[in-house]
Amino acid sequence: MRKKMTNQHIAHIRKHDLMQHLKDTANQAQSAFSFSPAIAKWAYVAGLLHDLGKYSAEFQERIRKKSAGQPAKAVEHSTAGARKLIELYGERPGKIITYAITGHHAGLPNGKSKLAEDRSALDYRLDNKKHQIPDYNFYPPMLLDKIKDRLPLNATDLPFSLQRKDLGFGVAFFVRMLYSALVDADFLDTEKFMEPDKASLRGDFPALQDLWPRLEQRLAALSQKETEKNINRYRQEILQQCLNAAEGRVGLFSLTVPTGGGKTLSSLAFAIRHAIKYGLSRVIYVIPYTSIIEQNAQVFRGILGDNAVIEHHCNFDPTQADDDEQDGELKYLQAIENWDAPIIVTTNVQFFESLFACRSSRCRKLHNIMNSVVILDEAQMLPRDLLLPCLASLRELSSAYRASIVLCTATQPALSTSDKFKDGLDNVREIIAKPRDLYESLKRVNIRKLEGTITDEDLVQRLKQHEQVLCIVNTRGHARQLFELLRGTPGAYHLSALMCPAHRSQKIAEIKERLDKGLPCRVISTQLIEAGVDIDFPVVYRAMAGIDSIAQAAGRCNREGKFSRGEVFVFETDKIPTGQLRMAADVACSVLRRYPDVLTLDAVQDFFQSLFWQAGDKLDCKKILDKENYGMVKCDIAFRDIAEKFKLIEEEMQAVVVPWEEEGQRLVNDLKELARQYKYPAAAMLRKLQRYTVSIRQWSYQTLAKAGVVKVYCERYAVLTNPGVYHPDVGLCSEDPTFMEAESLVW
Repeated sequence: MRKKMTNQHIAHIRKHDLMQHLKDTANQAQSAFSFSPAIAKWAYVAGLLHDLGKYSAEFQERIRKKSAGQPAKAVEHSTAGARKLIELYGERPGKIITYAITGHHAGLPNGKSKLAEDRSALDYRLDNKKHQIPDYNFYPPMLLDKIKDRLPLNATDLPFSLQRKDLGFGVAFFVRMLYSALVDADFLDTEKFMEPDKASLRGDFPALQDLWPRLEQRLAALSQKETEKNINRYRQEILQQCLNAAEGRVGLFSLTVPTGGGKTLSSLAFAIRHAIKYGLSRVIYVIPYTSIIEQNAQVFRGILGDNAVIEHHCNFDPTQADDDEQDGELKYLQAIENWDAPIIVTTNVQFFESLFACRSSRCRKLHNIMNSVVILDEAQMLPRDLLLPCLASLRELSSAYRASIVLCTATQPALSTSDKFKDGLDNVREIIAKPRDLYESLKRVNIRKLEGTITDEDLVQRLKQHEQVLCIVNTRGHARQLFELLRGTPGAYHLSALMCPAHRSQKIAEIKERLDKGLPCRVISTQLIEAGVDIDFPVVYRAMAGIDSIAQAAGRCNREGKFSRGEVFVFETDKIPTGQLRMAADVACSVLRRYPDVLTLDAVQDFFQSLFWQAGDKLDCKKILDKENYGMVKCDIAFRDIAEKFKLIEEEMQAVVVPWEEEGQRLVNDLKELARQYKYPAAAMLRKLQRYTVSIRQWSYQTLAKAGVVKVYCERYAVLTNPGVYHPDVGLCSEDPTFMEAESLVW
């Protein structure tokens, strides 16, 4: 028999009415699925029941004590709504929502206990005998009346068919979307009541309709810019084809444009026009490298305005910023939490790991990927060992959640379904009408494979014979070795990720100036220069790698068509790559033997199909799509296990702040001062620090730490305290951490 409710129940301190909180959260959650009223019902029910456990006498006593400033023990409240769901809807449909409710604080649980003491698993939480919870039957009758308005939840209300072969994957994806909508709605409603000033800063971003005129104006200005006639004409044709394709229905697209064809702005034009046409909410740019993100975000801000673009990647973690932010910075941080902005620029790591995550901090933004345009820039850089689960997520977004996906690249990685690749994507529409003809029209280089193995000494002698030349190798160590051999030669430069972004930008500016003036310029670089760096050499040397990498290297050669043909030389050294790099290089060698021009679409397709065929099971090496993860007999999905396994970067990197030049030194001094005051840096300072940060492997960091040349400030920011370890030519040198310049002795 239900107990009688005797007084008001509250959700949080300051007397936040519990019933009002449940209704407002439910309405907010269902709004995430406004494009599908059938799906929205599930989110509404989740929101209405997520805090049902707060109706217990024990939880209300906890709230009263906290409001009075008294100590109060925690009371479990996340299981009650899940049990009520099973009671109302039965084992199968009800259980789908129970994951979101039980995990709305602690994260999505595994469905089934693997160990007897795994008390976080859903089956343990739902077991009345194993897991005792406070009596929550004080809720008002009108609560169930509101739920009955959403009954029943049928298979026809799901965004996918129950007949599909990978049903478990579809259910898991749906659960994460429900979970995302629920936790974001819960956060937003709580914030609105508890921190109204902070909540008032949310939203108020320009609409995509307002951004289009700004982009249109910039594109018109670029079309008038005097550049090499043929290239400029083809860039305009590419742009027009993108605008025409924007009229096509929501779904999967590919944009195959040779490097230098202006695909960044053309793809943005497609995305904004397409979003406006179909009422999509935002544009999400997904990019493999942080360095390109910073560059593209800056370009987009310059066109669309600072208040339109949100940049989110691992170098800028909003959870590490000081709470005491200026309004503008706080608004930026809030948008990073849930991607509530018109233009998002993020990394492969942030995007795909979030789609397989289980924690609210990573999942909160997922529902805002729905009803969006997702541009996968440099699509050939999708992680090969996790390619199949990545493709499965893209397939799901486009087929069930009203997202348009654009695979944007100069070397389309054969991701469509074919006889050689059964697990590819179906119905991918190419935006460029005749990509083969476009390649021939924009062909600006000849590629030649050098015979035999080239020693470092022979390679350097070849480089010295060219006044202006770029040489790209596969590792930082090899780049450093070659530069030491080239050091002293006029115009010798070195580029690698061991140089902080501010330092690299300075060097690249110097290199461009020398190229423009016709001065000697001989550059040794890692592959960081291959993507997003607008630089133009007459001659490029590329260490053997995949065809996609060779194509990117070729994009730095004769980029603006100043010569009839640029020269690209591919060479092999005794520095043999390992792992995936080795496999890609071996396949590329085979393709080089079969095709006189390895950058044709046929050669590129052959390369990727052969690579995928040889990789086999390695395209899902963590078994993310394994049926055991998605036990559908009782809807037992291993959310935590999947999240733990799905990591694009296995080895955790350590960021080190370097006091490079005056600005870097000033920021380091500011960081020290904050540490003395027991404060944390604000978001604006964190973004500035990014420009002076180098990411290194843990063993390199330990070498520096043991030598005593790094110190941690504000609990988490490692700073290089010996400037002598950071060289102006090559950047951070962790192999020589004891080197001290005279000036550093008084630093």
